[in-house]
Amino acid sequence: MQGFIETHRLDPEKDDVSSRLRSFEEIYQFFNNHNVARQAERCVQCGDPFCASIGCPLGNFIPQWLEAIAEKDLKKAFLLSNESSPFPEILGRICPHNRLCEGACTLDDGYGAISIGPIEASITDLAFKAGYRLPFPGITRKERVAIVGSGPAGMSCAHFLLRAGIGVEMYEQAELPGGLLTYGIPGFKLNKELVRRRFAILKQAGMTLNLGTHVGTDISLADLREKFSAVFLGLGAIKGKQAGIPNENHQQVYLAMDFLTNNQRRLFDQSWDESFTVLGKRVAVIGGGDTAMDCVRTAVRDGAESVTCLYRRDEENMPGSRKEYHNAVEEGVTFIFHEAPKAIEIDRAGVLVGIELLKTRLGEPGADGRRQISEITGSEHCIPADVVIMALGFDPEMSAFLKEAGVEYGKWGEIVVDQKSFATSAEMIFAGGDCQRGADLVVTAAADGRQAALQIMQQLLD
Repeated sequence: MQGFIETHRLDPEKDDVSSRLRSFEEIYQFFNNHNVARQAERCVQCGDPFCASIGCPLGNFIPQWLEAIAEKDLKKAFLLSNESSPFPEILGRICPHNRLCEGACTLDDGYGAISIGPIEASITDLAFKAGYRLPFPGITRKERVAIVGSGPAGMSCAHFLLRAGIGVEMYEQAELPGGLLTYGIPGFKLNKELVRRRFAILKQAGMTLNLGTHVGTDISLADLREKFSAVFLGLGAIKGKQAGIPNENHQQVYLAMDFLTNNQRRLFDQSWDESFTVLGKRVAVIGGGDTAMDCVRTAVRDGAESVTCLYRRDEENMPGSRKEYHNAVEEGVTFIFHEAPKAIEIDRAGVLVGIELLKTRLGEPGADGRRQISEITGSEHCIPADVVIMALGFDPEMSAFLKEAGVEYGKWGEIVVDQKSFATSAEMIFAGGDCQRGADLVVTAAADGRQAALQIMQQLLD
């Protein structure tokens, strides 16, 4: 270990821009056995590993599996990596590592952080390729839990319940499972085969999966409460936020998740709304997070004439992953910073022609630690566009069937839970992920699902 002086940080190779823009295939070529061991050897094995203690919402055993793979013990690294995480090969691809584990790495200041994310993804990729399998005991308990929603929180909860031998039945209203991982995150970031493989593992472990089933319509919550020992809600947050500006309800203004989902449905050969096509159009995306990066990179691949991303702060203060921003720049996206949208411009024929904007400046940090924004009077200007995509975040949606069951909601539409147990106000109904915390990271949803599963186990098995 501690080979950080002789060995420099290595990131996975990625496909050439000219080739990757012709498809939605994953762009990175992750590490082989030699490279993954060499990169793991750079770890200094800190006495207080910030990568795990403050950088990872799951508290993964990062130094331990780095040491194991550095010693070329793939099986041990695989089991350690999957001990605390329900899908490390997915999180190793899509987490904003620069803001989490790698950002907390001791070597980040001077030598380059350990490439924790790529190593994490590579360990499980290599292990599955080598034939290793995750140990599940089978269903050994009489207790059964219903999980509503098959996104990251639901997947995580199911994973840890099944490891305890508790039966799980999952209900998903879409044609395919995975929620955001399947329909919201493009394939160039996450190979959909990885999601399919995880659900195959869960089903082999004993989970029953009901697709195309809407709880509250096709089956009632009362039926679930009667049939199961507990219910976990992993409903996500997909209600797109708008900017509150004139003409934002125009038909050529898309919400980010509607745009991404329709594109993914088209790639799956499922029914989709052809009005979401951007072929040959000038596309403007408003926002600076990972969802905005997903939208701009998707629009480029869909044949847009030009793609511009508008963000009200600067490059340094963008909330998304640095690598996604750099990938978007490589792929031809234009970024314009310090821009606040004021109106969608429509011509006399009712056609969207552009966005009216005001320039902004950054001030001192506010109560949340982020620098405050002020608009510059007299800086009005217009950027031409045929399509505008709002990537401004998401809110949870209130469900009538949950309110009827006594599930309490907060002022933003979030499900209210006890933050330790993830129990809702309704007996033996739990919730986790974006539906209770608002739109956040996949890894925090996974952490919620795990904690809820542990609390459900405690209550059921006491």
